[in-house]
Amino acid sequence: MNNTPRIPAIRVTLLPKDTNWHGTIFGGVLLSQIDLAAAIEARKHTRHRTVTVAMQEVEFKKPVYVGDVVSFYTDVVRRGSTSLTIHVDVEANRHDDPTEVVKVTQAVVIFVAVGPDGQKCTLD
Repeated sequence: MNNTPRIPAIRVTLLPKDTNWHGTIFGGVLLSQIDLAAAIEARKHTRHRTVTVAMQEVEFKKPVYVGDVVSFYTDVVRRGSTSLTIHVDVEANRHDDPTEVVKVTQAVVIFVAVGPDGQKCTLD
């Protein structure tokens, strides 16, 4: 068993502006943060720009509330010649009990490397 602590690609506290009329965080806000976290991971693996080409099914398992600290953990699960597939786990530390950690969702995000002309290129 690996006892090395996981380090999130990003960690954010979401604000009232990010909420829907139910008082929970919009799913789209979380999707944007998932994409950002995966992009930060992709950047570590190529000198080229990368663009998101797909995000596989995302199921929101638990709500996120204003004041929760949300962590986005990333791992490269596949490296192709032009693409990277990155898994993102999303966890929230509850604002009213910081010791409570809940898994909010997970996603797989696929990126393609692009050259200066905007066309697909090899990762190198």
